[in-house]
Amino acid sequence: MEFSLNSEQKLLEDNVRKFAQREVAPLAATIDREARFPVENFKKMGEMGLLGITVPQAWGGAGGTYLDMMIATEELAAACTSTAVAFAANATLFNDNVVHNGSETIKRKYLPGTSAGDLIGGIAMTEPDTGSDVVSMRTSARREGDYYVLNGTKILITNGPIGDVFIVYAKTDPLQGSNGISAFVVEATFPGFRRGKTFAKLGWRGSPTGELVFEDCLVPAENLLGSLNRGIVVLMSGLNSERVVMGALSVGLARGAYEAALRYAQERHQFGQPLVAFQLIQEKLVTIAMHLEMARLLVYKGAVLMDGGHRGRQANLVASYAKLFASEMCMAATTEAVQILGGYGFTQDYPVERMMRDAKIHTIGGGTSEIQKMIIMRALLEGPQLD
Repeated sequence: MEFSLNSEQKLLEDNVRKFAQREVAPLAATIDREARFPVENFKKMGEMGLLGITVPQAWGGAGGTYLDMMIATEELAAACTSTAVAFAANATLFNDNVVHNGSETIKRKYLPGTSAGDLIGGIAMTEPDTGSDVVSMRTSARREGDYYVLNGTKILITNGPIGDVFIVYAKTDPLQGSNGISAFVVEATFPGFRRGKTFAKLGWRGSPTGELVFEDCLVPAENLLGSLNRGIVVLMSGLNSERVVMGALSVGLARGAYEAALRYAQERHQFGQPLVAFQLIQEKLVTIAMHLEMARLLVYKGAVLMDGGHRGRQANLVASYAKLFASEMCMAATTEAVQILGGYGFTQDYPVERMMRDAKIHTIGGGTSEIQKMIIMRALLEGPQLD
C-alpha cells in the first residue's frame, strides 16, 4: 500500500491550499455573518478545474480521481466550510452522479456548465415528512407525452436558493416502494418549478439551504437520469462518494480548528509561559492531531477503493466508517479548540466559534451518525466479504 501522495496530487494540494488561504479564508467570516453565497470564489473554483474535478475532459471536466476530490475538499474546508460545501454539492452530488448515470445528452447539456461554474448544481432528495426514510418520499412524477409532470416539495436542499439545476427524486410507481423511484435532472427555469423558504441555520451559513416546490413541473422525458423506476440505483451509486466527501469536509474543518488552536496556544501566555507548555493543553492538541490522522486515512481509503472501481460491501462499509468517525471527530475537535481559546473562543473575533457551529451538521447531513452505525452493524452481522 502506498501512503504518500504522488507529485500531481501534491501539486493539487499545494495549489488549492494557496487558493484557499489567499481567496477563501479572508471571506469566511463575512459570508458566515451575512449568510451569503461566495459566488466570486465559486466561479474561480470553476476556472481552476475544481468543480468538475472527477468529470472526464470530454464533458468539460478535469478528469481527476476521487482522491483528488478529497484533497481539494479538505483544503477548502480548512479555510471555509461553507465554500467547501458549495464545491462538494456541485462536484459530487450533481456532477459525479451525472457522470455515472446520465445519458450522453444529459452529460453534454449540463456538465460543461456545472464544471466551469456557469451553472450551480445540487441534489433534491429530503422531504418534510421523510428525512432519513427516503423511500417514503411523496414527490411524484407521471409521464404525459414528451414530459414528466412533477409534484411535491423538497426541503433542506444545499444550493436550493441559488442553484440552476438539480437531481430530483420522485415516485413514478408508488406501489413498488424503492423500485418505483426515478431520478430527473430539473432546471430552475422549467415551468412549475419555484423556490420556497430559505432556512436560517446554525452553521454552513455561507452555503444557502432552501425549499424547492414542484407544481405540475414539466420535465422533458430526456432528462430522466438513469432508467425509469431505477432511481434507487442512482441514489445508491452516489452515497459512497457523498459520505467520503463528508468525511473530507470534517477532516478539513477539524484541521482548520486545530491549526487555529495550536497558533493561539503558542502565542498566548498565562502564568509566565505559553499555553502550549501546559500538559493538559498538550493532551488536547495531541488528541486532535491523532484523530485527524486517523480520519484522513479512512477518507483516503474510501477514495482509493472508489477509484479502484469497488462499489460493494467493502466500499460501503469504509464509506460509513469514514463519514461516522470523521464527523464525530470534527465535532469533538472544534469543541476542544474553543475550549483551548477559552473566552476568546466564544467570540467572533476568532474563527473557532464559527467552526464549532459549522461542525454540528456533519454528524447529520449525508446520513446521520445513527444511520451510519446501523449500516456498519448490518455489515458486521453479514460477516466479512471482499469485493
